[in-house]
Amino acid sequence: MTQESPFKGKTGIKRVLNAAGYSWAGLSAAFKHEDAFRQELFLALVLVPLALFLGHTGIERALMVGAVLGVLIVELLNSAVEAAVDRISLEHHQLIKRAKDMGSAAVMIALINVVVVWALVLLN
Repeated sequence: MTQESPFKGKTGIKRVLNAAGYSWAGLSAAFKHEDAFRQELFLALVLVPLALFLGHTGIERALMVGAVLGVLIVELLNSAVEAAVDRISLEHHQLIKRAKDMGSAAVMIALINVVVVWALVLLN
């Protein structure tokens, strides 16, 4: 029988507080260890207020802000994959390269999405 994680049994407010703590720890780790995350966070700190100013409707603002936040989400997932893969092995292996390259490609597509969404909204 497979043993479940001891953290899976938490419910209610304890679970919510634990999840918030883990999320904060994840954001802190990304900020501390990931240059790309810090760069994209800085970009978000500039672009989100700009989106709120430049968007004419709630939908436009939501699309522009959502695209920017999407980059941060994808970067966090990419960093998580890289950390997990590096924990398993630091050797050069084709599957490790593929996993890291795919994560990088996902970030690139998220960045392209920002450009496309902003261009479509602003050049309406």
